Amino acid sequence: MRERTNKLKEEVCTLFTPSKDMLRRMYLVDEIVHLGIDHLFEKEIETALKDIHESEFASSNLHEVALRFRLLRERGFWVSPDVFQKVKGDDGNFLNELADDPRGLISLYNAAHLFIHGEPEFEETISFARNHLESMIWDSVLKGPLADQVKHAIRLPLPRTLKRVEMLHYMFEYDQDNGHNPVLLELAKLDFNLLQHVHLKELKEISRWWKDVSGYMGLNHIRDRVIECYTWSYAVYHEEELSFARMLFAKIVVIITLLDDTYDVYAFTSIEECRTLNAAIQGWDDSAISLVPEYLRKFYEIMLSTFREFEDQMLSNKRYLVAFNKAEAAEWSHRNYKPSFSEQVALATETTGARLLAAGVMLGMSDAATTREAFDSIGSQNKADMPCAVETYINEHKVTVDVAIAKINELAVLPVAQRLINLTMAIPMFYGYDSDAFTFGEQLREILENLYVKPMPI
Repeated sequence: MRERTNKLKEEVCTLFTPSKDMLRRMYLVDEIVHLGIDHLFEKEIETALKDIHESEFASSNLHEVALRFRLLRERGFWVSPDVFQKVKGDDGNFLNELADDPRGLISLYNAAHLFIHGEPEFEETISFARNHLESMIWDSVLKGPLADQVKHAIRLPLPRTLKRVEMLHYMFEYDQDNGHNPVLLELAKLDFNLLQHVHLKELKEISRWWKDVSGYMGLNHIRDRVIECYTWSYAVYHEEELSFARMLFAKIVVIITLLDDTYDVYAFTSIEECRTLNAAIQGWDDSAISLVPEYLRKFYEIMLSTFREFEDQMLSNKRYLVAFNKAEAAEWSHRNYKPSFSEQVALATETTGARLLAAGVMLGMSDAATTREAFDSIGSQNKADMPCAVETYINEHKVTVDVAIAKINELAVLPVAQRLINLTMAIPMFYGYDSDAFTFGEQLREILENLYVKPMPI
């Protein structure tokens, strides 16, 4: 399988041959990303998108304009909302004929979800596209695969999907398309199966770890959700070379879940026991174990030993990441005050463990991604109303958006930010449609089987 994969990779690389046909290159990048094999062609994709970004784009086709906008913004290239002026009339509204272009409307709907602060016009764009797409569904104007695509997009726009789950959906759709590239499809299936083998081995390893840990702790109030915890980590990074980071982060999610179950308002842990456990976590030392209630001491030991394991496995110049995670675990753990609603909103920003997860994402990533600057930028974002990094840089240095984004990319913030975005994309899978699939795992059974158990037929 690896030999065949390497051969196909060589064939795909030839498709990236420099060309003035920007549309062809856009479609190629879109298919590769959608099929989940973009991690095999990062340099080629970056070069292609740079050329696309720097080239004149005369098309006024809605689908093509929106596709270019989405592809570039997703990868950190600045594209002005003004590009959509070419599909608007003199009154500033979208042209009437666009209401009969379902493919273009889907692309516009997906692209508009990449808006940033200060772009309220995209909220109107989303409403425009959604209303027309919904009308097409209700009026039964659309049939077959196109109708399914519209329903799928309305339910969850492309920029907000969990990429690996979306890949499974798209791969089936792509296979049914008579114009699909068989080389891309075969490579995507082989790559998925090879990665699935790696992920399944990791699941076995972390399941054995959890069996030992949970058996040693002997706690009755904790959820057995190690597969779901691993899936949070899988959502952040699925690549084979990031196995180390994936396993570390999965264990961090397990610890957060244990803390959540222990401090939960419905748990049988008393308020005094919560306070003593919190005091021990603040101390973060073996000597503090005497503060911990007897039945929670083994849990405290596991927490300390797990972070020591992280430190032993990390390079010495990256251990500040582990130190921050420990501090965040302590800060996250103690929230006993009964707040007002407004206080609860502010408090929830921290109690969800967002900062701990943000720092944890960086554990095990490459040196290029986990620079001090990137870490400080991500780690400091702890307020719900804090402006985004781009706005902050513009305000402080009085520069244009292009300059701000370029500077942030230099600091390697973008790769880390993308991993955090991946993390948030898992939220709809676990908690969408008023459900709690993390606690009630049967709701995820089919998805998890498709990701981890069932190989793609070649």
